[in-house]
Amino acid sequence: MKRYDTRQIRNVALVGHSGAGKTSLAEALLHRAGAIGRLGRVEDGTTTCDHDPEEHKRGISLSLAVAPFEWQGTKINLIDTPGYADFMGDVSAALRVADLAVFVVSAVDGVQVQTEEIWEMARELGLPRMVFVNKLDRERADHDATLAQLRDRLGPGIAPLELPIGTEADFRGIADLLTDTAHVYEDGVPHTEPVPDDMEDLERQVHESLVEGIVVADDEMLERYLEGEVPGLEELERTLHDGIAAATVFPVVIGSATREIGIDRLADLLVEIGPSPLDRTTTVSAGRGDAAQEVEVAADPAGDPLAFVFKTIADPYVGQISLFRVLSGTIRPDDHLVNSRTGDEVRLHALLEVRGKEQTPVSELVAGDIGAATKLPGVLTGDTLAPRGTPVVVPPIEQPEPTLAVAVVPRTQADEDKLATALHRATEEDPALRVERNDETRQTILHGTGETHLQITLEKLARRFGANVDTEEVRVPYRETVTGRVTGVEGRHKKQTGGHGQFGVCIIDLEPLPRGGGFEFESTVVGGAISRPFIAAIEKGIEEAMQEGGVFGFPVVDVKVTVTDGKEHSVDSSEMAFKIAGRLAFRAALEKAGPVILEPISRLEVTVPSELQGDVMGDLNARRGRVQGSEALSDGRQTIRALVPTSEIQRYAIDLRSLTGGRGRFRAEHDHYDVLPAHLTDKVRRTVGAEA
Repeated sequence: MKRYDTRQIRNVALVGHSGAGKTSLAEALLHRAGAIGRLGRVEDGTTTCDHDPEEHKRGISLSLAVAPFEWQGTKINLIDTPGYADFMGDVSAALRVADLAVFVVSAVDGVQVQTEEIWEMARELGLPRMVFVNKLDRERADHDATLAQLRDRLGPGIAPLELPIGTEADFRGIADLLTDTAHVYEDGVPHTEPVPDDMEDLERQVHESLVEGIVVADDEMLERYLEGEVPGLEELERTLHDGIAAATVFPVVIGSATREIGIDRLADLLVEIGPSPLDRTTTVSAGRGDAAQEVEVAADPAGDPLAFVFKTIADPYVGQISLFRVLSGTIRPDDHLVNSRTGDEVRLHALLEVRGKEQTPVSELVAGDIGAATKLPGVLTGDTLAPRGTPVVVPPIEQPEPTLAVAVVPRTQADEDKLATALHRATEEDPALRVERNDETRQTILHGTGETHLQITLEKLARRFGANVDTEEVRVPYRETVTGRVTGVEGRHKKQTGGHGQFGVCIIDLEPLPRGGGFEFESTVVGGAISRPFIAAIEKGIEEAMQEGGVFGFPVVDVKVTVTDGKEHSVDSSEMAFKIAGRLAFRAALEKAGPVILEPISRLEVTVPSELQGDVMGDLNARRGRVQGSEALSDGRQTIRALVPTSEIQRYAIDLRSLTGGRGRFRAEHDHYDVLPAHLTDKVRRTVGAEA
């Protein structure tokens, strides 16, 4: 295997809206570089980066994929990412280990929602960015309109480096504004020629604008330029590289991935002006507890070995595969590092270079490089691997909040035996998933970021782990309480059998407690009418009755029960008899005390563009929500805070996406319980028998 220095490595994430052509661009780059022998197609399921059956079925990327190739003696680690909103967790992971994000934008569809979302994510990370305008050979492709959108929606710093030669089906090449030359393609093979005469004036005008945009980043060069000195190509490229590394200049290049137009020029630029790992440092937390300090770690191959795991893959054949970036030092097979999260020592038995689903053993990975290792026990996505005695932690990858849930039910007994392990492995691979067992509703609930995310997960549970499940709606955990006070309610259990009989009588008072009061039990029995052990049995019987459900079949909360009197028999009374008597008394009292249903209320925080604020607030009101306030953000969006019944937002992730065209985001958390309006009682009422 060829050895690459850190300065000869480029880590490039391909990002953008779904359908813009990221996977096709990765395929074209691999093909032009000779890393693959033939050009695969997304439609045929033959691309390197989309290799899961679920990806073939839908024709979209569902998780990130690493695909390295060599160009001009430089190793370029491509990270192809999903563009669908449900899978932004993998985009976050890719941005954390990339040194450059290439935003792929369709010249037909323009700048779409996820492109803007990911641009903001990259901006917050201070990550260098450039844009590849794709699909210029398609019908309705519009380079000028797309460029105008880039400037309007992504902000200042957009710097076009190329102009298209020909439009739509006649698109055949690019005019390079840095070199004033044209690159014309025939069947993907380029040749250089002068810029066409009909483009010469436009090319010269845009070239001068580009040069002015580049030189302003360097005061000395700007001064010389104003004095009439025109900087040379090497000096322009060097200044452009510095502007990209500083995330102040964002070059725009163009082409067609499927016809391989402009692909070689993109690869050239990744090498010539793209940042290397040496241009960026990683912020880590070093030390323990309160003594921990943030420090910058440089990509030094001679430094202490340090690696960051950014993706975990549950492979059904080789087991767990951990993808990581080497932040510092040089890592070799059989090295021993410590998982900073668990404190456990980890041995890296073998190191791998991963290209799609292919894995190739390597002898070492230097600082800045990306590789993988298999079967690292206890290592999860986001873990830091460091030398023993060097407590270093890389900040965790920010995962999207799960916003949609389904309840999963194993199809057979065999599936039930596999389900717990399958869910555990699925959440290890995908940190955006969350699993919980709700004892109140007796459901196993799978939380994800959207409908597609959950569907894909269920398919993987069956295909990879052999756990077939059915789904059902998540039950809302309603509860019951009482609104009035009743006194002197009797519970009598008397049964005569052969030998000892069963006898127990108790009299109770029942009253409501403030919301959140739970359960209180008191005894005012005097004169020894009921023995102390039997009073405890009454309490236990009442607690069991509360859990089993009241008049409407839901658990009972926020009540106080006082035992005031009762009777016992010297022979036939027992704890069981008084336990049953307590249950009977409680159920009788409950029906007389004005029972009501309590529904959970969620605190909802919705962030949307300002122009959609009215639509969203109207929708929240229609869901019985109470808007608590709103706040204008600096980026032109509004955050709306509201209290909304949980039952009304079970599928809010889908509804909000539809209402806002994918531009809305929300977070929800349980806030409190409140009385369900009387007119909705019949709608949600269920009997204990139906629940069973």
